[in-house]
Amino acid sequence: MELRHLRYFIALAGSLNFTRAAERVHVTQSTLSHQIRQLEDEVGQRLFDRIGKRVVMTEAGETFLAYAQRALREIDQGLGAIKQDVALVTGLVRVGTTHTFNLNFIPDCVAQLLQRSPGVKVLIEELPADAIASELEAGRLDIGVAYRPEGASALRFEPLFNEELVLVVSASHPLAGRRRIRMIELHREPLVMLPAGFSTRRILDECFQAAGAAPEVVAEMNTIAAMLGMVARMNVGAIAAASAIAPDPGLRLIPMENPTPMRTPGLLFNNAHPQSRACRAFVALLRRRALGQVALSVSPA
Repeated sequence: MELRHLRYFIALAGSLNFTRAAERVHVTQSTLSHQIRQLEDEVGQRLFDRIGKRVVMTEAGETFLAYAQRALREIDQGLGAIKQDVALVTGLVRVGTTHTFNLNFIPDCVAQLLQRSPGVKVLIEELPADAIASELEAGRLDIGVAYRPEGASALRFEPLFNEELVLVVSASHPLAGRRRIRMIELHREPLVMLPAGFSTRRILDECFQAAGAAPEVVAEMNTIAAMLGMVARMNVGAIAAASAIAPDPGLRLIPMENPTPMRTPGLLFNNAHPQSRACRAFVALLRRRALGQVALSVSPA
């Protein structure tokens, strides 16, 4: 069943005359008649009876009419909503994000949103992943950009992309010349890492355990910037997503394997709180930015 079938059906129901109904929807009478027959074949019942030159609705047609009108009204309202000028969108968008995405990913999307819809106000809170989930559940955030909550959760998670975690060392580090490194080779290797409460740290701990490796964690820091500061000052490594690291000639990023640590960031929503149009506009930008992230990750080096 297609949208035109509903429009033709409602037009004929309103006039009970094929000629006038065809004029109303700007098709020939034969086209209208053919489309009505298609609709009747699909629903499996006659919607109109033809008695000589008269047209009358059947009981099935009367029943179907109210639903068809409601459906078409909803569709027309939806089409009108998406055609509204995006510059006229207003409202507050409350976003919770982890530190990594607040470096480039979120600011890029906020800048695009404000350029298109200057009437929107955006509140960004940088929080641990667990706190983002709690704030969403309490209704104090509209959108979360983080990772899938661990354990049972009423929140909806929408994956955005997969990203590899890489070893980061200084240009003078003994491993700086490596093109790739196996995780077992990081056994007893001095590393600065995120604290145990971070989901990324839990992923890494699982990968090291699977590889049979136990790195020497010389320090734990809760921001990428602080970890990179340690890398620049000492012969230690750090592990982070390449997207979170600004180009720096003094750093080397080395892919890891066996296993390759991978994480999946995504969007978190509380379905109990409907999204405003401003929120939906921002979510659309996040999804589009994520597509660019995917394209970047699969492009040849």
